[in-house]
Amino acid sequence: MSLTTTEGIALFSLIQQASLPVQFVMLLLLAASVVSWTMIFRKWSALKSAKLMADRFETKFWSGANLNQMFTEQSHKEANNTGMASIFVEGFREYKRLHQQTNIQPMNIIEGVQRAMRVALLREIDYLETHLSFLATVGSTSPYVGLFGTVWGIMNSFRSLGMVQQATIAHVAPGIAEALIATAIGLFAAIPAVIAYNRYSNHVERLVTRYEIFMEEFASILQRQAYASRA
Repeated sequence: MSLTTTEGIALFSLIQQASLPVQFVMLLLLAASVVSWTMIFRKWSALKSAKLMADRFETKFWSGANLNQMFTEQSHKEANNTGMASIFVEGFREYKRLHQQTNIQPMNIIEGVQRAMRVALLREIDYLETHLSFLATVGSTSPYVGLFGTVWGIMNSFRSLGMVQQATIAHVAPGIAEALIATAIGLFAAIPAVIAYNRYSNHVERLVTRYEIFMEEFASILQRQAYASRA
């Protein structure tokens, strides 16, 4: 039997022999780790897709495409609209609705358009930030949950040490080892969650900044059209 296999069996044996509270802590941390890794991959896919869609939409928008034609195309697939496309559709829909009113001033049209786009932006931010709070929670609490298991295991080790006549390291080593495994599992759950949270938060912030810049630029285009049509 190889050394690695022996170490694996010894580690599993320590976990199996741990007290019930320590085993519960380990199980809880392993479950949190599995869920956080699932969310990490989901969020990576969602943010990658959002960035690609923003790139494609901006390329098409700034290529000189007709706004009415773009609105018609995007409206037909409205259920699949996200990101800039959703902001564009909501803003241009409000512009068309207000522009049909003959007694409304251009600035009032633009204010209504900006409000509509702001609501769409808030929906996009809510979507982009989904699961980030869970990753933050796992990253901040897992070490302390693991530490609780460690403290409990060490406490049991010292309690059993007081029941023997002659104390040796052999009496406390297994208990301390199983206790430290809880801390290790806590760090295993926390470190990827913290890294993913920081990285994805930065990606979300950059995407939201792109959306806000597009909103301002699009509002300027509509403002020029509103004043030109009222001239």
